Amino acid sequence: MRYHLLYDVMHDLRELLREYTEHLEIEKNRSLLTVENYERYINRFLEFLTLSEIQSPTPSDITLELVRKYRLYLNRLQTPGKRDKQLSQSTQNYHIIALRGFLTYLIKRDFKTLAPEKLDVGKNPDRQVDFLDPDEVDRLLSEATGSDLATLRDRAFLELLFSAGLRVSELVSLDRDQVNLERQEFSIRGKGGKLRIVFISDTAKHAIERYLAKRTDIDPALFVRIKTGTNKEADAIGLRLTARSIQRIVKKYAVRAGITKDVHPHTLRHSFATGLLQNGADIRSVQAMLGHANITTTQIYTHVTNQGLKDIHTKYHKR
Repeated sequence: MRYHLLYDVMHDLRELLREYTEHLEIEKNRSLLTVENYERYINRFLEFLTLSEIQSPTPSDITLELVRKYRLYLNRLQTPGKRDKQLSQSTQNYHIIALRGFLTYLIKRDFKTLAPEKLDVGKNPDRQVDFLDPDEVDRLLSEATGSDLATLRDRAFLELLFSAGLRVSELVSLDRDQVNLERQEFSIRGKGGKLRIVFISDTAKHAIERYLAKRTDIDPALFVRIKTGTNKEADAIGLRLTARSIQRIVKKYAVRAGITKDVHPHTLRHSFATGLLQNGADIRSVQAMLGHANITTTQIYTHVTNQGLKDIHTKYHKR
């Protein structure tokens, strides 16, 4: 017993967090973004422990009462840089989910700590899905019109985002030889390493072909950063385009198109899904094309089918 207590004291939670994130990356095969998020959420818990004057926290310091105080702390916490802006209920829940995963890891390593099943995760509020209607999609795509390399690239990835319903992380990871333009389909590894087939529309295929025909570099990445020289000729500089750059470019074209909605790359994925449902696709097929592991994730789009039922009711129920 004395040895176990000594073993517990020797393992500060900060060091165990580092080992846990390595476990997520290597053994659990989680994406780097997921690992970074979990690390950030658990670090906030460790910051709370410091504020609670627990200077060298160990697994045995984590109690149900301590977590209760932490949840109260999260609920009252204001987002840095945003005055009077509190953490949303969903974000608070992500913190508890991350902590629960960390506790599970500690128990598997025989540390004495709080049982993770004692932590209840609150119900997330219903998500509001923002999507573009067909006219808005057309206006957005039409803004990326031109023959220079940068514009051809932008049009290509905008068309592909909408055509295949890709996540931005999936888009930036694409290589040229991964996309089969002849068959107009390719496989993509999404969240949790889940593999799915996505499809390329005729317009997306044409846009990608025009963009690649203009490329003179040998970089394997499909979408790369572009530098404009003094002669105003644009050249690819051999660096993969980042998710943040994609987001900035999408917003730029949305503003040019006069779209007042807050448009992100994920807005095009939402538009892809809602368009399928509006045109009669069943929700299981949409689930497969989006790569959702759980049908409940796809059900956020049922507002579209509900509106369709309302239109049918209005049309046929005359009384």
